[in-house]
Parts: sequence; C-alpha cells; structure tokens
Amino acid sequence: MSRVATMGAGSWGTVFSMLLADAGSDVTMWSRDARIAAEIDTAHTNRQYHPDLRLPTAIRATTDPAQALAGADIVVLALPAQVLRDNLRDWGALIPASAILVSLIKGIELGTMRRMSEVIAEETGAAPGRIAVVSGPNLAHEIAQHQPSATTVACTDEGSAQLLQDACTTDYFRPYWTTDVIGTELGGAVKNVIAVANGMAAGMGLGENSQASLMTRGLAEIARLGVALGADPLTFQGLAGVGDLVATCQSPLSRNRTFGANLGRGLSVEETIEVTHQTCEAYRSCQPILELAHRHGVEMPITEQVVNVLHHGASVSTLAAAFMAREPKHEHEGVVVGAAE
Repeated sequence: MSRVATMGAGSWGTVFSMLLADAGSDVTMWSRDARIAAEIDTAHTNRQYHPDLRLPTAIRATTDPAQALAGADIVVLALPAQVLRDNLRDWGALIPASAILVSLIKGIELGTMRRMSEVIAEETGAAPGRIAVVSGPNLAHEIAQHQPSATTVACTDEGSAQLLQDACTTDYFRPYWTTDVIGTELGGAVKNVIAVANGMAAGMGLGENSQASLMTRGLAEIARLGVALGADPLTFQGLAGVGDLVATCQSPLSRNRTFGANLGRGLSVEETIEVTHQTCEAYRSCQPILELAHRHGVEMPITEQVVNVLHHGASVSTLAAAFMAREPKHEHEGVVVGAAE
C-alpha cells in the first residue's frame, strides 16, 4: 500500500484521490480551506466541487502540509499552474526525499514558459526520474461517477511510471505509461487553448464541420510545438493528445470549452471570468504557450487568435476569419520530425 499526499482539494485533485484510495492507497489530502478539509475528513464529501460524491472513508484531510506530506511515497500536485511555484516554496522542503512527485496540472507558467515538471524540478531539486505527469481525457465529473476512463502516466524513469500506473489502476480507470513527459504535458496544456477556441465557435453557432476543423488543426499546433521541444509525435495520437483534445473541446463539462462558449455567445472577457467558478487554465497559459512557440519558430495561429481575444481586445468574430485566411499548405507541415516549420 502506497502512502499518498494530494496537495490541493479542487475538482480533479478530489477525484484522483478517490481513485487512488479505491486502488488501495492510503491518501491524505491537503487544502488551504479549513472548511473543505474538515468536510472531507469528517463527512467524506467535497460538496463545493462534487455535491453528489461520497469519498472513501480511508481518505483523510488536513490544512497542515507537514501532516499531509509525512511519510508520503507519492505526492500528487493538484494546484492551479500559476500558484504551483509559490506553494512549493512554502512547503516543498517537507516532501520526503524519495517520494514520486506527480503533476495533474495542465498549464504553462507565466513569465518563465516552464512546464509544470520543470517548475517542480527547479523548486524541489528532484531528479527527472522522480517527477511524473498524468494527462488524458479525464473529465473529473465522469470519473467521479465511475464511468470507464483512461489516461497517460508519464515519467522518464520506466519504473516510476509503472509504479504510478499501478497506484491508480481501478476497474473504472485505466492508465497507460510512457516516458514522454514533454509530449504528455504539452498535450494537456495546449488542448485547453484549443478548447477555448472550439467553445467560441460553438457559442457563435458554428457547426460540426467548423469545430472538427478547429480541433484537427489545433492538434497539428500541439504536435508542431511538441516536436520542436523534443516530444515523441506518437504521443499526440494517443490519450494525452487527441483523446484529451476531443473530450475537452466537446464536453459541456469542460471549463475551458465553457469559457470559450460564453465568449462566443457575447459575454466580454471580464463577464466570462466573473461567471467562471473554477480555474480556466487556458486564460493564463495561452500567453506563455504562444511565447514558447515564438521562441522555437513554431506557427500556432489558433493559439495566437485566442491570445488576441483574451488579452488584446480582439473580437471573437475574428477567430473564424483569421482561420480561413491562412495560406493553404501541406497538411502535415512541421508535424513530422525533420519537416520544415
């Protein structure tokens, strides 16, 4: 039995803790919110995020990071991307030296353009073989209902990847392991931006052809950036690529798609932020993703239009026009290793 500390008690952190407990781990969750921690610990619920979910009684919760991290074999990081570094600076020194650190976070850090595994390495000093990421078509609400789901578990060390795979395998959740951390992380981060674009299209009333085109060309953007950074192109054909992209772009449960749909229906960016009750990672991550693309000479026209709408005052209606104004070229240009960017 593994001893797990889940740092963060939001929607996905709560559900991932549930499946870890169902797989046999001893789980302690940490939350800054004393009310949420007390509710999880005593009532075995987290109604703020999952009103109908009953958590396993084996899950405990605390507001004390030292208590949560004591003796942990696996430390799950389930925090918004832009606060991960500050949190690790607060309590990272309490992480056991041999623990595997697992990121559930699908974002890129503002300013530094760092992936979450890079932030973890910088702040904890952990070797790459101790840092893993989980990414795939994992809408938390559906997994909370024990609907069959699959995911990608990535770590440069095969043994650590397989250990984490074993720790989160249940009869309703099937993880597949890989050593491609870069591709797995980029798939999870960039698909949120494409989902905002797809939500805009849906909100404007555009149909399935338009949305399928956005998703497909969005996948090409993800793959181009991934290849430029050293990812395995095959990763983007799997769960962390096309699987996560389809789920996030098409489901009304997706907060990023919903964010875009509200913009497409006519809400301003400020109004959309006001009615969004959970973190929309794409809002903050789209800018550093585009900066990362520029640094590596990668064209990402859909991402660029999302940045223009969210941060530079562009109209949502410009998205489709800009998409259709692109110069026709070979469909797979820049995606296959060795192809021109």
